[in-house]
Order: sequence, then structure tokens, then C-alpha cells
Amino acid sequence: MIEKIHLANQTFILHPSGTMFWEEQEMLLISDVHLGKISHFRKYGSAVPQAAISENFRKMDQVVEFFSPRSIVFMGDLFHSSLNMEWDLFTQWMETIEIPVILVAGNHDIISELKYEALGVKIYSEMILGKILLTHHPEERKGFFNICGHLHPGFKLRGNGRQTLQLRCFYQNKEQLILPAFGEFTGNFWISPSEGDRIFAITKTEVISVF
Repeated sequence: MIEKIHLANQTFILHPSGTMFWEEQEMLLISDVHLGKISHFRKYGSAVPQAAISENFRKMDQVVEFFSPRSIVFMGDLFHSSLNMEWDLFTQWMETIEIPVILVAGNHDIISELKYEALGVKIYSEMILGKILLTHHPEERKGFFNICGHLHPGFKLRGNGRQTLQLRCFYQNKEQLILPAFGEFTGNFWISPSEGDRIFAITKTEVISVF
């Protein structure tokens, strides 16, 4: 189940994968994939299943097929750190993509721009489309609504007694919407919303408005 919202007179669809589709632009927004992080963990002895590496690519294929976008924008931290074997997997994945791919660079994006350019990926520090400002880090800029990533927002749903369910979420306030981290094993920053904020928690199959 997806959730449709309106921001700055534009229409966006929130997907359980943690991605967001901008209808008017036919643009798929994906934040904080952190490719290479699982290989990095495994290199230093963490017990992360090898199969987890392919999960990010499977999810990306799934959501691209679902929306059939005209372009894909990665909202920063596409790769976790330096090159490792997951770059080869990304290269193979890019060979299957026939639409423009853009990276709005984040703090973890330290791989040479020349590597991305060789794959046809364009890199920007930010994008402005009408009244929408796309960045990696959250920003407040007069006259614009900011869509960003970086924080890996999550929300703790509390039930009767002491039950707690921890979920990734889209977090919206008056000037901003922050996407959840797309990647596996990325961690979360737990949001404490204020009055007027909105929280859209995500499960494997649903986007749920919880605040």
C-alpha cells in the first residue's frame, strides 16, 4: 500500500521501499543506499549474510519496475565509502537502466566523479525544480520546500504496556520532507515529532500515516 501526498503544489507517492515518486516530473527519488557498506562490514568480520548484498539491487529493480520513471535521482550517500566489489555490481545494474541517473552528492560520496561519469551518472550538489529543493543534508531555504535524506529517520510506535515497534519512516515538517534510508543495515535516527509534523512509517508492504 502506497501513500500519496502533496508538497508545494506537487504530487508525490511514498513507497514501502522508502523511495518517493514525483508524479509531475516522473522522477524516482532514492536516498542513502550506502552501497558497499555490507561488503565493508564483512571485510572486518561482521556476520552479515552475503545474500544481503544483492538485496539493495533487487529492491531498486522492483521499485523502478513499479513506477517506470523517466529519471532516477539518488539523494546522496549512494556508496558508503571507497570502491569495493559492490561497485562492479552497480556497474552491471547501470547497464540495465535506460533512463537518466543523477546523484545529489552526500557526505559519504567520496568515489571519483570520473567513475560515475563513465557510467553516465550526472552529479550535482543540489537540484532546484520549481519550488522544490533537492539536497542530501536537510536545509532551510526561504521560498523552497526541501526534500532530502541523510538522517535515516525512524519512529518508535508504542503500544499498550511496554511494546515498541521500531520502523523506518518519512518525516515531514512545514518546510521539509526527509526520506528514510533505502539501504540495508544503515541504522536509524529516532524522530520525536512536534505538533504539525507528519510521520509516515513503512513496513515491508505498507506506508502508514502514524502522526
